Amino acid sequence: MSTTLEAQRVRSLQDACRCAQIAEEFRGRDTVVLDLTEVTPIVDYFVITTGINPRQMVALAEEVRVQMKVRGSRCQGLEGTHDSTWLLQDYGDIVLHVFTAEARDLYDLEHLWADGKKIDWRAELGLPPAKVLEPV
Repeated sequence: MSTTLEAQRVRSLQDACRCAQIAEEFRGRDTVVLDLTEVTPIVDYFVITTGINPRQMVALAEEVRVQMKVRGSRCQGLEGTHDSTWLLQDYGDIVLHVFTAEARDLYDLEHLWADGKKIDWRAELGLPPAKVLEPV
């Protein structure tokens, strides 16, 4: 693999992990990053998260858009509206999916793209593992 391609992959991974971090900061739930580089030439990474309600989903997606623009990556495509159950932002090598819980269960992208490798995005960013909340 060429040095330029490798550098691009590293940058894409960092950006995908940063998208996941933003999703968590905006109260996205069960956020995962799937590495699809060995599965499809169409996209390198999926970032998948679950939103609480449409307003929060839009705020989360908007913050990702703003932060990705700052990082030099512009959104190339948008799907979904303010009252959608699934918002999608396409950054070329990264696609952000923000679902309601019901839509995430229905579309089950993690199962559909099960050949993709789950990335420990917290470890990639040098963050501590997520706290597991005990049932009350």
